[in-house]
Amino acid sequence: MALYKRGNIWWTRFTSPSGERVQQTTGTEDKKQAQEYEDNLKSEAWRVYKLGEKPRRTWQETVVRWLHEKAHKADAKKDLAKFRWLDQYLGKLYLDEINREVVDSIKAAKARESSTTTTNRYLALIRAVLRMARDEWEWVSHIPAVKLYKEPRKRIRWLKPDEAQRLLNELPRHLRLMAQFSLATGLRQSNVSYLRWDQVDLERGFAWIHPDQSKSGKAINVPLNNDALSVLHEVQGDDAHYCFVYQGKPVERTSTKAWHAALKRAGIENFRWHDLRHTWASWHVQRGTSLQELQELGGWSSYEMVLRYAHLASHHLKRVASNVDGTTGTNLVQSHKKKSPAISSEALSMMVPRGGIEPPTRGFSIPCSTD
Repeated sequence: MALYKRGNIWWTRFTSPSGERVQQTTGTEDKKQAQEYEDNLKSEAWRVYKLGEKPRRTWQETVVRWLHEKAHKADAKKDLAKFRWLDQYLGKLYLDEINREVVDSIKAAKARESSTTTTNRYLALIRAVLRMARDEWEWVSHIPAVKLYKEPRKRIRWLKPDEAQRLLNELPRHLRLMAQFSLATGLRQSNVSYLRWDQVDLERGFAWIHPDQSKSGKAINVPLNNDALSVLHEVQGDDAHYCFVYQGKPVERTSTKAWHAALKRAGIENFRWHDLRHTWASWHVQRGTSLQELQELGGWSSYEMVLRYAHLASHHLKRVASNVDGTTGTNLVQSHKKKSPAISSEALSMMVPRGGIEPPTRGFSIPCSTD
């Protein structure tokens, strides 16, 4: 029998004209609807085999292939969580059924429960998947335009040294050491959490992040300053494999209750763990590190990524700002007063043609031109 039940849902199972075995859910408890669904599948399979038409692909098929090809991504788990949420809107649709109206309904639904930034992350994922299905896999010929919300540019959040010290004093040991190491190296949270001892050379004072561990997909060479080496010496012996552990395991999550409680006790608001990296970068440029050097230290893939810190690199501008001292403002006004003698009314009267307008005799002077 082609139709059968799993629980209350009807499933279909048949062999296509090409010999391919098809087995999937119809998504309905109604047998008549399930039969119609199966008939459509068989009809499509016949057209693909006999007429050479491209098979219709579902959103779920597309997601499976996307996850397989993007398994190397550092944020693949985040993609999976987004796909689970999107399944309620796209899970039963074919790619050619996903139009602008469907996308707009998803956009509105997510915006009701999340921020503009979060909503944009979901929309960007939909757009990326659809573009790959069209441009690389050729599973669909047309996709809808996915327009993101305009996001306001946010200020970079970073801490002054005394604020950072207050926070470190309030953190439990395992988070304090990880935060200290982050402030010393600028490494992302996942790179600190899963840093292994075989990635560290204490004698030479270097660590390294492998290409498959970095967000840019490129290896990162991490020079260890005295602060970073001090932290690593303190955690030596805690674990044979990982540098930073808690109860014998790598610290996968850092934004915990302990983190937020420490922020509150330290009197620090609107600060995320990732802002430790911003703090590290901000300290660097304020102390003279060039943006090119910062890009290499931080493992950013493009120069544009470090331009956000350019406004903090004002040390060289302070030096040249004095080049125009004394050319404007009070000094210029005073110099004009000293160098511009007044012309008396008698002298002026001699300059006026006969029959001309006589100037006033009190309170009147004209500075000589300095042009």
